[in-house]
Amino acid sequence: MRRDVTASLVVFLVALPLCVGVAVASGVPAELGLVTGIVGGLLTGLLPGSSLQVSGPAAGLTVLVYEAVQAYGLPALGVIVLAAGLLQVLMGALRMGRWFRAISVAVVEGMLAGIGLALIAGQLYAMADVKAPSSGLEKIAGLPGMLRDTTNSGTALTAFALGAGTIAVLVVWKKLPKAAQVIPAPLAAVALATAASVVFQLPVAKVEVKGLLGAIQPPGLADFGQLATAGAIGTVLAFTLIASAESLFSAAAVDRLHDGPRTQYDKELMAQGAGNTVCGLLGALPMTAVIVRSAANVQAGAKTKASRVLHGLWLLLFAALLPAALGIIPLAALAGVLVHAGGKLIPVKELGKLWREHRAEALILVVTAVAIVAVSMFEGVLTGLALAVVKTAWESSHVRVEVIDKGAGPIQAHLSGNATFLRLPKILDALEALPQNRPIELNLSNLHHLDHACRTALANWSARHSTTGTEPVKVTSAS
Repeated sequence: MRRDVTASLVVFLVALPLCVGVAVASGVPAELGLVTGIVGGLLTGLLPGSSLQVSGPAAGLTVLVYEAVQAYGLPALGVIVLAAGLLQVLMGALRMGRWFRAISVAVVEGMLAGIGLALIAGQLYAMADVKAPSSGLEKIAGLPGMLRDTTNSGTALTAFALGAGTIAVLVVWKKLPKAAQVIPAPLAAVALATAASVVFQLPVAKVEVKGLLGAIQPPGLADFGQLATAGAIGTVLAFTLIASAESLFSAAAVDRLHDGPRTQYDKELMAQGAGNTVCGLLGALPMTAVIVRSAANVQAGAKTKASRVLHGLWLLLFAALLPAALGIIPLAALAGVLVHAGGKLIPVKELGKLWREHRAEALILVVTAVAIVAVSMFEGVLTGLALAVVKTAWESSHVRVEVIDKGAGPIQAHLSGNATFLRLPKILDALEALPQNRPIELNLSNLHHLDHACRTALANWSARHSTTGTEPVKVTSAS
């Protein structure tokens, strides 16, 4: 129990700045990030599934939440999160959790890379205390102008320097002695930036404080009408897909960090769904399992789920007793934390290795990331999944056409592998190149699969060949 208590304090210190930062970046009151962290600890932490991974608001959903709030308003966010949570519970009850392990790794990494790029682009504006453009492409295109304007404004330059200093602390912190690393890097970076802004009285924007109860806005009956629109339904599906995938992939990663009980994927999906359902009822942010907090929990020596439950209790006590402490945190510092988090989502090293070994997978990763930045999260993920399916279908439809001509007697054509419509041009090119004035024996006994398109095309080719005056094509197929 002593180890679990110690680990819970470490996770609390890691989660606190991230909960606040994700909320601010999502365009909602900072307290709503703490509400999601509290629910992730006290409710999801108690439920069966994964014993050591920790749930809360995640940087991976920041862009999607911000877009949803801008499109439908803050009250509708609770409805969307509630619907996504109920859908997760249903999927877990139908034992669909294990199927998330079948998602292409390239799509997942592309999703995270796209989220990281969009997060960095948006939070660089927040570091300078200026409003970011609405679309991802406009954010990236406007960065040079924003940086130019920042250098000409003393206030913006001060805020940007504070955010840059926060990033520098996060990068350098891991190189410090182990004694210093007892304090989590995000907390240390935000604390130092806050202290600098207070001591030097820097003219930078601070977190707006409403109080825990004041920030909670349960959705009303009128807000449920938003679910009747196609855009809101697509947003619900995107929340469900991304939150579920991130949580279950995190569970797989956490399982590799410890020797304790393995994750029960269907129960973990239901636990995440229950947490999101409650978050939706409270009008808070959606939750996922977060690898940063989960890894900190394991590395701090946690042995049971008590550590993650206690971390939720510490968040509740902080939000209830010390809400005013949020009001002195500079927004630029939180933006710096999220820029650093976004950078860690982009698999730069893995992309180079993937390009050398599996170029098609690397292409899927890049296209998914670009589509997320250029269009939206949901369409980007769907694009990546479609490309992965097409790639798999193409690679699994290998077919070999072997022609044996002994000079006398019929020509023998042997087809082996998987004959699908994707390989139909290759098959017909080979068969139509055969002499028209000789009998042909077509052997299909070595085919593992023959789809309807190929079967019909082969029948038509056989009929055409037989009308040229030669003997009918003799076809041998598997029994």
